[in-house]
Amino acid sequence: MAKKSILNAKSLKFLEAYINNPSPTGFESEGQKMWLNYIKPFVDDHMVDTYGSVAAIINPKAEYKVVIEAHADEISWFVHYITDQGFIYLRRNGGSDHQIAPSKRVNIHTDKGIVKAVFGWPAIHVRKAAAEETPKLDNIFLDCGCTTKEEVEALGIHVGCVITYEDEFMVLNDKYYVGRALDNRIGGFMIAEVARLLHENKVKLPFGLYITNSVQEEVGLRGAEMMVQNIKPNVAIVTDVCHDTQTPMMNKIESGDNAAGKGPVLTVGPAVQNNLLKLIQTTADKKKIPFQRAAASRATGTDTDAFAYATGGVASALISLPLKYMHTTVEMVHKEDVENVIKLIYESLQNIKNNHDFRYLK
Repeated sequence: MAKKSILNAKSLKFLEAYINNPSPTGFESEGQKMWLNYIKPFVDDHMVDTYGSVAAIINPKAEYKVVIEAHADEISWFVHYITDQGFIYLRRNGGSDHQIAPSKRVNIHTDKGIVKAVFGWPAIHVRKAAAEETPKLDNIFLDCGCTTKEEVEALGIHVGCVITYEDEFMVLNDKYYVGRALDNRIGGFMIAEVARLLHENKVKLPFGLYITNSVQEEVGLRGAEMMVQNIKPNVAIVTDVCHDTQTPMMNKIESGDNAAGKGPVLTVGPAVQNNLLKLIQTTADKKKIPFQRAAASRATGTDTDAFAYATGGVASALISLPLKYMHTTVEMVHKEDVENVIKLIYESLQNIKNNHDFRYLK
């Protein structure tokens, strides 16, 4: 007998709309509005900062503060140079993958609205197999159907316009969510669902909970750096994606052994506070939530690092969602993992006490 899903029809409708909505790094505000509108009924208050990060707050007057956090931004491109013949060369906005670009359809965001374009590429007939060029940042280009620079500019396109891929959300084999920007708007979805479950199940937390959706993670954890200063939390549980390493061409010696469908991944590393991690692991064991493990070296590479080392030290932990094909337009996560991340955060919060002292030495 299949387990009853904790997600409802409204949740899934929001998920699809939220994934499909573009939120490029530095231009996240439309997605943030959508997220805030969804989560508002489940919280008491909210705050926004100068650059567009949002925290939805339960118990805003409480002195002891716990953050659950994801990042809202997606990788994208900028218009960098328009040739006299009307072709457009680009700069990365975050870790955009040049190899997946050829033949992709894109949306160029202008003040006049969306302009459609494609990444062109020479036909196979005219390429020499022995000396084929691979896609690189200096040879991929956009074609928006213009033949002069002036024609491009007349469409409202100029240097600095941001570009996103067209690809949209789908469900694969009734097991996987697929789309662009699951890294990490799926995280924003999961923390919003935690807020919904707390509200619907009338869970009373003894501390202030700040459900935080940060901007600009893809260019150096910048939104989280700002939000930790704004909130000054005592505890932070961060959720982001990590690599599923079961697909072809993945190296488990380099990237570890984690699999989509086998549960959330809990990371050990200097930025992760071990007593908080132990609380999460104990919660998972008691509630029979499957989990996997990963090891980080100097840094986790996620917003966990921004929270952990700020404001004198914030007890921080990372709960990751295994993801296939990161930074492509077909990022893929297992539906059961999504629900188990939500459950693990939801249950762990209920094991954190007011004024919980996570220090190693007391």
